[in-house]
Amino acid sequence: MARRRILPIFIPHLGCPNECVFCDQRRISGSPLPASGAEVTEALERAKSQGLRGLELAFYGGSFTAIAPAEQEELLGAAQPFYDDGTIVSIRLSTRPDVIDAAVIERLRRHRVSTVELGAQSMVDEVLYASGRGHTAGDTETAARLLKAAGFSLILQMMTGLPGADTERDAETARRIIALGPDGVRIYPTVIVEGTELCRMWRAGTYREHTVEEAVETCAAILPLFEAAGIPVIRLGLNPTEELSGGSAVGGAYHPALGELVRSELMRRKAAELLRDVPAGASVTLGVARGRTSAMTGQHRRNIALLTEAFSLSGLRIAEVPEAEDGDILVVDWIL
Repeated sequence: MARRRILPIFIPHLGCPNECVFCDQRRISGSPLPASGAEVTEALERAKSQGLRGLELAFYGGSFTAIAPAEQEELLGAAQPFYDDGTIVSIRLSTRPDVIDAAVIERLRRHRVSTVELGAQSMVDEVLYASGRGHTAGDTETAARLLKAAGFSLILQMMTGLPGADTERDAETARRIIALGPDGVRIYPTVIVEGTELCRMWRAGTYREHTVEEAVETCAAILPLFEAAGIPVIRLGLNPTEELSGGSAVGGAYHPALGELVRSELMRRKAAELLRDVPAGASVTLGVARGRTSAMTGQHRRNIALLTEAFSLSGLRIAEVPEAEDGDILVVDWIL
């Protein structure tokens, strides 16, 4: 998927017909109030004055297509003049699966929206109900098909560790998302944000925290499913913000480098398969691609410690080797 420089516009909670148990878009986005058409114009004028061109304008947060049509027209209309001068070349927005229909699609096409992100979150109805989503997995399937048929680039968002979920249900969500053929996926393990209903459930003992460790295990199980299907995972874990890092994330799977932890775990598992044929007591050198030493080593050398103990090695060294492609792990040599 081609990457462009993104100009984000936050519209937290705008259009949301209900509040999901896990959600506080103001804390998650770091933006307390939704933007107006005038602010869209101001942001684009500022970008233009800085000489920026070829941007993708992205409306994040809220449920864009659920807000009043006049407000949609205001926000999208403010962007249109900046297509003509090349400041922007595309628009993306996020919305709910149950607010996509023929009229909405016509409006988005008229305003040259190119990418729609749907918050599927889960494809298991029991999990959606327990999370207060207010839509079904069938709504996601219908919306995804309508958008793809209309020629939009489709991104689907899913969450792991929601109320009622487990690793198998999250894997089911991944498989059903893959079946819809999106152009990309975002995976957001559940974070407990202060002031949300989920936070109250957690403190009352009716929701068990989805820890960073559990999120790594779950995502390590589902990330290969997307990779095997050729579907890019364009984000794994919430973007860190000052608000979340400053204490608003009171529990759950919040980590500024969650994606790296998951990929490090996958590399550990791959290395473990290779080391099964190495005799105990050996000193081993594993080869990885350039820039992948840290991921293979693991945070605080975790992978080195776990693999050394599991296979009774006398030593384990990681080296970058030119013949290794990204994701490859090779046994370069071992010595008894």
